[in-house]
Formats: sequence, C-alpha cells, structure tokens
Amino acid sequence: MRITFVMASVDLSGGNRVIAIYAERLQRRGHQVTIVARPRKPVTLRHKLHDWLHGYPIPQNVPYGPSHFDNLPGVEFRKLKKHQPIAADDVPDADVVIATWWETAEWVAAYPPSKGAKAYFIQHYETHYPQPVDRVEATWRLPLHKIIIAQWLADIARDKYHDADFSMVPNAVDVEQFNAPPRGKQATPTVGVMYSIAEFKGCDVSLKAFELAKQRISNLKLVTFGNREPFPRLPLPRGAEHTVRPPQDQIKDIYARCDAWLFGSRSEGFGLPLLEAMACRTPVIATPTGAAPELTAPGGGVLVPMEDPAAMAGEIERIVQLPDDQWRVMSDIAYETATKYTWDDATARFEAALGRAMAKAESR
Repeated sequence: MRITFVMASVDLSGGNRVIAIYAERLQRRGHQVTIVARPRKPVTLRHKLHDWLHGYPIPQNVPYGPSHFDNLPGVEFRKLKKHQPIAADDVPDADVVIATWWETAEWVAAYPPSKGAKAYFIQHYETHYPQPVDRVEATWRLPLHKIIIAQWLADIARDKYHDADFSMVPNAVDVEQFNAPPRGKQATPTVGVMYSIAEFKGCDVSLKAFELAKQRISNLKLVTFGNREPFPRLPLPRGAEHTVRPPQDQIKDIYARCDAWLFGSRSEGFGLPLLEAMACRTPVIATPTGAAPELTAPGGGVLVPMEDPAAMAGEIERIVQLPDDQWRVMSDIAYETATKYTWDDATARFEAALGRAMAKAESR
C-alpha cells in the first residue's frame, strides 16, 4: 500500500511517537509511507508575553523542532513551508490517507479519491479548551474510517455518534526499550511521576498525593523526569530527584526504581507512561482516564478518583507497605499486562484497519 499520514504538527509528544512507530513498522512491512506536515504557527509577541506572565517557557519561532519523525528509515518526510491547511496538492496520490488530528480530518475529508481511501486515527476526544468543540464533534461524523486506541473512545463512537464500524487498535509498548528483570520492593520506598506543567496531565495531583503520603511515611522518596526543569508555579517537593530529558535507553531505569508510578491525569487519550511503567514491572496508581481502566483491571495497578490526592496518597501508602511477596505478585501482573500485546500485534491490526478503510471506499 501507498500510505500517507497528514500531520497538523510534529514534535516529541506521545501521540506523535505512536504515529512514528506505525510509519516505521508499516514501511518495514513493505508499504510506501509518507509523512506530510506543516510547520509550527509563528509565535507572536503577545503569545510570548502571555507565556512569560503565566510561568511557561517562552516559545521560539522555529518552524520545525525535533520530532519522532526525524530519520525514520525509508519513510518520506515532507515538510511544508507555510502554516496553513494541508491541501490535496501537498500530498501524494496513495491507496490510503490518514488524518491524525481533528483539524487534519477536515482537510482529508475534502481530498479527491486519488489521494486514497480516508481513515481517521483517533487518539483523543479533543473537546477541551481551547479546541472548537463543534468542529471537533463534526469530524466524528465525517465519512472517514475510524481507527481508535482505547475503549472510552470506542464508547463515544458507538454511543454518541452511532458508528460501530470502526477499528480498535490499542497502543503497545516497546519491550526492547521498556523492560526490567523480576525484583522486589525498593530498600527505600519510592514512587515516580512524569513531570509536566500541562494542567490536564495532573502532575499537581500526583505531587500533592506524594506530600500527603510522606507525612505518614517519612522516608518516602520521589523520582521524576520530564522535558524541562521544574517551574516555580509547579515546584517539586524537597529531596525529589528530577532528570531532564533522559536518554531514551535510561527511562526504563527510572521506572524500575519505583515501587509505584503515579498517573494523576485529568484527560488522556491513552496514557503511554502507564504501559511503560508496567513493562518495567512497576505497579501504577492512576485516575480513570485513557486506557487506565483496561490496563489496571488485571491487578497490576489501581484506580483512584479524579482530582483526589488523598485517595492517591492512601494507595501510595498501601502499595509501598505491602509485604514483599504481595508486591511481587502485583509487579508481575503489571509486567504480564503490558507485554502480552506488542507493537507487532498492533501494527498488524493497524494494517488491517487500513485495508478496511480501502474496502469501505471501494464499496461507496
């Protein structure tokens, strides 16, 4: 197949990483894959001032920063020059063309048949600020074959939009990158969290839960990693060990140093850190967002209510104080849950979903 992914932006986000994994693996399977992306929106002085006043890093006017699509073997990466909708003339003729975000779904829907059968890879339901809710919802009604990554998104497609003819393709984890041998609890009770100042990521909830738990477990330790140094508006507790942009081959060691991984997200499409931590044999304590309900159900993690640091703190205390043999059982279940479904499995499902998109286009 000739396959085109249409990208509104490219960066180092988890959603982009998933798309890059599929692009590389589909190319490896013998398909011809092209990524078409537009540059970042130019940053205005007003935007810079807003971010500075609110404690965010001041953005730079760089059309293309580092992304997961840099140097993908065999994959053509077309970088457009202007920040504008990607038109049909910007993309090659293909067998299938894939929208990867609500805005790209609007563009892809208008392409002529020569650009390929139309698919919509859905990793979130972007009806949150500052996205235009009416336009986002309208894209779910477009005649594009939906490829969906989590059960909560499947429920929305079926129940709200009355579309049951979609393909479910959950994310997997790279077991070569994320893995750890069997182990017991840490000598010093330790929990971890991915540091982010994005409100919907709920890092503030996880940090508050840690501080509450530490009031009862005085030697409780916190390890974190993220893309930047901690900001004054979201400080880390005293004694926290933070790593900025750790090399990819070292992230597994951070996960594996923890007795539990905290996931306080307020909104999530899937939640890749859940799988990554579990593949490193670390139980997770998560809010019921993204794929957390499915991933924790076997027993390798627990769910806590949204916006409830006290409940999360209670689970921190319980898990880090489990007898070692009971903690090992939980750790092993986490590992088995994360590794029973691989990217090879996911790519086969994704490939089949593209075939389904082509069949639907032919039937029309």
